[in-house]
Amino acid sequence: MDIDQYTVPAQTRIGHVHLKVADLDRALDFYCGILGFEITTRYGGQAVFISAGGYHHHIGLNTWYSKDAPAAPQHGVGLFHTAILYPTRKDLAFILNRLLKADYPLTGASDHGVSEALYLNDPDGNGVELYWDRPADQWEYLPDGSIEMYTKSLNIPGLLAELKK
Repeated sequence: MDIDQYTVPAQTRIGHVHLKVADLDRALDFYCGILGFEITTRYGGQAVFISAGGYHHHIGLNTWYSKDAPAAPQHGVGLFHTAILYPTRKDLAFILNRLLKADYPLTGASDHGVSEALYLNDPDGNGVELYWDRPADQWEYLPDGSIEMYTKSLNIPGLLAELKK
């Protein structure tokens, strides 16, 4: 294989994200208490690994270099957001309902054609996207064969109606 022709294998996945946080308990209140992740491993009072469904960890949280530190500036380099993919539209509706009941602020809600997404910040100001993908056979394509993606307002009442189905 020519090294210049290499592409990442199609089965490649992003395994986990590891976030620096200022306050571990505050981060756990958000990721476990509101979003519903489960703790899989603790490293004393400095780090915790959390997951969905028993995986070793989807998200690592640590205070190794960030205990009591201020949030990173919004207009600087760094992580834009962590995207958490839900399996169904109903699952996304469920987490939206949880966020609304907790009075947790959203920073956005969008229909991207290929997906529907909720945007918010965790307590440390890290961006979080909660989304579900439409089935690929529902995606639209441009004349050149590329996937048509856009950002339109998400139909929040329509999403929440999933809970009644």
